Amino acid sequence: MLARLALVLLLLPLAPLPALADGFVAGTEDVPLMPGLRPVAGSALSFDKPQGRIVEAQASGKLARAAVQRFYAATLPQLGWKPAGADVWRREGETLRLDFHGPDGALTVGFTLSPR
Repeated sequence: MLARLALVLLLLPLAPLPALADGFVAGTEDVPLMPGLRPVAGSALSFDKPQGRIVEAQASGKLARAAVQRFYAATLPQLGWKPAGADVWRREGETLRLDFHGPDGALTVGFTLSPR
């Protein structure tokens, strides 16, 4: 996992990021986990289909929704993800959706990765 993180960091442009990721969303190797978010135990579901992979995971933290949105808006395009609507991103035949639950300061973020 450290080798993958090192590769991602080498491929990122030198433009400043809001903060470097704390690893990756559970079940993925290419969706960064924002600093301040921690995986929700038992929430990760991951499997492959002939059409592509499906991953569902949740992470929570004492963050504001707007801060999470800013982090992913700045970080995901540097990893090849393109915006495709409010809290939706697309890359190479996959769609990533972010869902927000709870108030700012007790936020849970749902990550859903699926074939397009």
